[in-house]
Amino acid sequence: MKNHSTTSQAHILVIEDDKPLNDAYRMILEQSGYEVDVAFDGEEARRVLSSQEQDPDVILLDLRMPVLDG
Repeated sequence: MKNHSTTSQAHILVIEDDKPLNDAYRMILEQSGYEVDVAFDGEEARRVLSSQEQDPDVILLDLRMPVLDG
């Protein structure tokens, strides 16, 4: 697991295949002051995670998705 330095803004990764729901989570979380990345399936989540220097503080995960689920 990658080290996470102390920051003032928590980082959340949302993994949800339903686009309207994914968009709603992002909007609500960003308006609440969080840094948000999104993915629409498990494979995309792997790419997002591997491209980041730090792991997210929280992962919000849909357990049933196409391609690779939770």
